Amino acid sequence: MSNTRVPQTIVEFNVYLNNAFNYLNSGAPQKNSERLTITEEELTLLSDIVGRWNPQYVLYSDKEKTRTPLVTAQLQDLMAEFNDLNQSKHLLNRIAASANVTVEDLKTFNIKSGSTKRSVAVQPIQETINVSIQLLGGGSATFKCRAEGSSHASIIDQANCIQYTYLVGTTPPSSADDAGLFRDISTKATFTLALGSGSSTKYLYIYFRWYNTKHPELAGPWTRLVSTLIV
Repeated sequence: MSNTRVPQTIVEFNVYLNNAFNYLNSGAPQKNSERLTITEEELTLLSDIVGRWNPQYVLYSDKEKTRTPLVTAQLQDLMAEFNDLNQSKHLLNRIAASANVTVEDLKTFNIKSGSTKRSVAVQPIQETINVSIQLLGGGSATFKCRAEGSSHASIIDQANCIQYTYLVGTTPPSSADDAGLFRDISTKATFTLALGSGSSTKYLYIYFRWYNTKHPELAGPWTRLVSTLIV
C-alpha cells in the first residue's frame, strides 16, 4: 500500500486496520466489500491478519508489562504482510477505481482525491484503447495498451491508469456493467493478468478504458468486448 494511504506507526495502523476491516464488512443491503469488488477470499485474508494483529496489539498496549521486542517485531511483520496483500491484490487501487466509490469510502481508506500533477481535462476522455494480447500459457496473458495512432504502449495524458473489467467462463457478458465482472486497474500500459492454470480452455472476456483514479468522472468509453481462449 502507498505510504501516503496507510499509517506507518503501530498505533495509527491499528486504528486504520480495524476501521477498514469493519467498514468492508458493514453496509446494507449490500456489504461495502461487495460494492467495492473486494472478494470473499480477500476478506478472509484480511480477517486472518486482523485476527493475529489484535491479540498482539493488546500486549503491545501495555508498555510496562507485556510490550516486548518480540511483540513489536510481530506487529511490524503483520504490517508488512498487510502491505504485501494490498500490493499483490491492488486493494486500494481497486477501491479508488471502483465505479461505486463514495466520499466515505475515500475517507475510510485514506485515499486522496486531489488533483493530479498532470493537466486534467474538464470533459470526459473520448479516446478508446487499442489492445494487443500475448498468451503466455498457464492461464496468463500480457496486454499492451496504446492510444489510437500510437505505435508503442503508453498511457494518455488525461489518464493515470488503465481500468479493465473481465470474467472467465464460456458465456460472454452483455456489457462492461454486467454483475459478476471483476474490475481492476493497471498503472502500466503493458501488464500481465494471471488467471491460473485452472482457467485454461475457458474464455477470457475483458473490456478496457482510460481511467483517472483522482478524477473518475473523466473515465473514457469502454472498448468493445475482447475475448480470447485461455491457454
